[in-house]
Amino acid sequence: MTTHTIRLILGDQLNAKHSWFRRKDPGVLYVMMEMKQETDYVVHHRQKVLAFFGAMRAFAKALDSAGHRMRYIQLDDSDNRQSLTQNLESIIEQNNGATLECQQPDEYRLDHQLRSWAGAKDITLTWYDTEHFITGRNSLKTYFPDNKNYLMETFYRKVRQQYDILMENGSPVGGRWNYDKENQKKLPVGQNIEPPLVFSNDVSDIDTLLNKYHVKTMGKASPEQFIWPLNRQQSKQLLEHFCQFGLPNFGRYQDTMATADTVNNAHWSLYHSRLSFSLNTKMLHPLEVVKAAIETWSNNQERISLAQIEGFCRQIIGWREFVRGIYWAHMPDYKDLNALNHNHPLPSFYWTGDTKMNCLHHSIKQSLDYAYAHHIQRLMVTGNFALLAGVSPDALDDWYLGIYIDAIEWVEMPNTRGMSQYADGGLIATKPYIASANYMQKMGHYCKGCYYDPKKKTGDKACPFNSLYWHFIERHKEQFKENHRMRMMYQVWNKKTEEEQQALIKQAEVYLDNINQL
Repeated sequence: MTTHTIRLILGDQLNAKHSWFRRKDPGVLYVMMEMKQETDYVVHHRQKVLAFFGAMRAFAKALDSAGHRMRYIQLDDSDNRQSLTQNLESIIEQNNGATLECQQPDEYRLDHQLRSWAGAKDITLTWYDTEHFITGRNSLKTYFPDNKNYLMETFYRKVRQQYDILMENGSPVGGRWNYDKENQKKLPVGQNIEPPLVFSNDVSDIDTLLNKYHVKTMGKASPEQFIWPLNRQQSKQLLEHFCQFGLPNFGRYQDTMATADTVNNAHWSLYHSRLSFSLNTKMLHPLEVVKAAIETWSNNQERISLAQIEGFCRQIIGWREFVRGIYWAHMPDYKDLNALNHNHPLPSFYWTGDTKMNCLHHSIKQSLDYAYAHHIQRLMVTGNFALLAGVSPDALDDWYLGIYIDAIEWVEMPNTRGMSQYADGGLIATKPYIASANYMQKMGHYCKGCYYDPKKKTGDKACPFNSLYWHFIERHKEQFKENHRMRMMYQVWNKKTEEEQQALIKQAEVYLDNINQL
């Protein structure tokens, strides 16, 4: 059979609704591939590699069953050159110079790799949209044509208006755009939460393959009972489960942190949807997710408040789309930004969870066990500590990109380098997201039983977050003392006596010098 067109499908382009698949053309060959190129560019969580390869294989099988011609290159195929462009070059040669069509990659590195290769080899490459996002790559130019001060809240409101989401006669339903202040509650001890929906997929064949090819990974995995959704059907089941059991309390407790002994076995998932892997691989569409949630809210307003649905929609159509816009507006320079000149190595306990600090122990151990942590665990625990400790954003980028099942560079990097580490100098956040132990106590249960005392700032067993917080304030005072959102912090710092200040600085420096023993 003669092939006139080769269509590449990347591992995060599993969109069954794409217009490519509306008709069957025997002259079109769809190509997917597993490669060491993708397993090895950072150390990934075992579950992340298993999930991507498992979902890719399921998608390829579905396309084949639907009558499309498929060429799926497994990691162990004899002709697998373990490189995206080298494999493509080989396939084009095998098919007498068939033309190549690609959906736009969402990661700059793949976009650059394909464009550079095609230009060097004089290969005509036709590009298509992935038909997934509701705003374009250049959305910030569209929404902020004359302004580089990008505000997510402004972006979010424009998207809601454009797509008529939670709108009524041109105004937001309920008269307010944002209910975030109502969504910052601490979970009561012992509150019963519906156990998370998990699956029992068997990916043991992929796990064996990873061992055979010595793919270096981190974290735990149960390949015979793999818990993450690997196809659209399972992704829709997870969406339905969230709408029924998570949405009624999603916003209220979206920022809370819990441990296994303060809540039932849902402590790692709480009321979060855990749909990010399905969304980021495009097995689910963002509007599909938002519409399902809004329909559930509309039919159950007696048990789901407006604050819950607004908080969820803001994450999907606001923040998720916004950080993608930031990424494409500032790459490739964005990956090198380090506005605070932080260069310390990542503490060794980020790879093991072996630390006496309960908040970091629980958050990192959960991440290693499930390849998942919710946004506050990422931002205000692991991210906050790394920021206070002056960790290199490069090192932290690699860790976040590797450890989380939903981490793809377009969404990971702005969240890490921008929101979490302020390495972009304020493109995303108007101030650094730093906090002392007081925040941990306010929003969660990690401080209970901790080796360190959250109320102590100096001395034996004083919580490291307390002195590191003031150490950050002091060492970056020239950058932030005039920041209107940090002025109060500097007023508090300046009211301390010189003796108090020096005691805090000394305590922090002892911790920084012995950071791997904390």
